[in-house]
Amino acid sequence: MEYPEIGHLLSEMILAVSVLLKPLSLGATIGIIVMFFLLFCSAMISGSEIAFFSLKHSQLKKIQLKKGKHSLIFKLLDTPKRLLATILISNNFVNVAIVILSTYITSELFNLVDFQIIAFVIQVILITSFILFFGEILPKIYANQNNEKFAGFMAGTLLLLIKLFYPISSLLLRSTSIIDKKISKKKSELSMKDLSEAIDITTDEKTSIEETKILKGIVKFGNIEVREIMKARTNVTAIDSEAKFDELLKLINESGFSRIPVFKENFDQVIGILYIKDLLTYLEKDNSFNWRSLLRPAFFVPENKKINDLLKEIQEKKIHLAIVVDEYGGTSGIVTLEDILEEIVGEISDEFDSIDDEKLFSKIDNNNYIFEGKIMLIDLCKILDIDDSIFDEVKGDSDTLAGLILELEGKIPAKEEKIEFGIFTFIILAADKRRIKKIKLTIN
Repeated sequence: MEYPEIGHLLSEMILAVSVLLKPLSLGATIGIIVMFFLLFCSAMISGSEIAFFSLKHSQLKKIQLKKGKHSLIFKLLDTPKRLLATILISNNFVNVAIVILSTYITSELFNLVDFQIIAFVIQVILITSFILFFGEILPKIYANQNNEKFAGFMAGTLLLLIKLFYPISSLLLRSTSIIDKKISKKKSELSMKDLSEAIDITTDEKTSIEETKILKGIVKFGNIEVREIMKARTNVTAIDSEAKFDELLKLINESGFSRIPVFKENFDQVIGILYIKDLLTYLEKDNSFNWRSLLRPAFFVPENKKINDLLKEIQEKKIHLAIVVDEYGGTSGIVTLEDILEEIVGEISDEFDSIDDEKLFSKIDNNNYIFEGKIMLIDLCKILDIDDSIFDEVKGDSDTLAGLILELEGKIPAKEEKIEFGIFTFIILAADKRRIKKIKLTIN
């Protein structure tokens, strides 16, 4: 009796399948072939994402020596965001095409109008699992293990896809860059604030004030621009290339500096740096001596360069002084290795610094100071022991106390004029038609 029952059950199943199945049409056959091709494309594009972005530094060095398709890898990695955008756009297009095509094939092969649950299982769960396994997981595992080979194989194809989807990827990159900038800025601000607070919280009696200042200096170091710490051109000791040798020696004796910028006609045309040690063997020479032959090349940096980047360049070039230039190519001032290091370790004083400091400010009491207008805001904040971000909202592009007052007033204020800002009162002690010379600062 069991065998007839099994036979009856099998016949019922065959009948049910025959009701669901339709005859294989030409359209369904072509659709299946195209769908497998698209699945292969999805696998290749998905794998290339892992292949390109998992290449190690040692592998890139080897690829650099190769030619052909491998040379395209560097070209693609030069614009990693565009490469990633193109991969994601291409992969989404292919996967959407597979889903649409699978719906057509399913409708051509099966009668599922009255079987909505079976239709859902085939069209959603089965097809999605198929794409996920063969179009995402397997190719990415393979690409991770053979990233160099995979990247070389897909380099040419991705270059074509970048050109094909260039308008769409450009739109995507522009829209995401705005969000990216806002998020990164917010993160950096938060991290700096959190680090400063963490330093304050974790300091104890064993931690000296100097150590705390050094730690805070390291935290802020990457956010400081050259123009914030440079010596302005009006305070720079420099010499004309046409000066006589005795004039040069007199300037060296008066200034006490070990390096002096040399310009032609005006300070906007710096032609080199004179190292005083190079003159030691020529001190007995007369005015006929051509001291300009001893000049070393000047190193120029923009005002907005971060000092952590500048420190790396100075270390690589083994120099101690750089000429700071503005956006128009004019000379703004100079910055030295000492200026950079002082942002971490604090003031590095010598006999010349002490003279300059006395000229720049004097302390009346804990709440009253007299400052020179040319003092840098970053130095003023150090003297007052306040956060150097306190003036960020109002200082604009100014880096000196005189510049800050000009930003607040919009004009050069008259002598004895008072300017209020937050807890500070500024009283102009000396000014002329061109600049603010001396200011009294009171902390209320």
